[in-house]
Amino acid sequence: MSQITEAADARGNLNKRKITMPFVNVKLVDGVFTPEQKHEMAKALTDVMVRFEGSEAFREVVWVLIEELHVDGWHIGGRPFEGPKSLMQWMKNTKSTYETINGNPSTREEFAVAAPVRT
Repeated sequence: MSQITEAADARGNLNKRKITMPFVNVKLVDGVFTPEQKHEMAKALTDVMVRFEGSEAFREVVWVLIEELHVDGWHIGGRPFEGPKSLMQWMKNTKSTYETINGNPSTREEFAVAAPVRT
């Protein structure tokens, strides 16, 4: 995320400068985590960013935005995903798809042959 700021130099001239700050955006299914868990998550993500930036000076400018999206907004594999309550069905569908794949494809073209689109 960037922000343009204006600052006066020693002579009073305004200078524009771009400040870049680390921005982490997390999207979660609504209601899965408690407020305390989300605060803990934000702190942990901030710690990770500070470690990768290489300086404690970045801690105060790391932005973490945790967004909770209503379950109607989540779809995986073209099917609604409702968080933990639908996880087992989603994993079952994934397993059954995996079991239909012939061979060990590693490119998009190989997957098209090994698991063609159902019509």
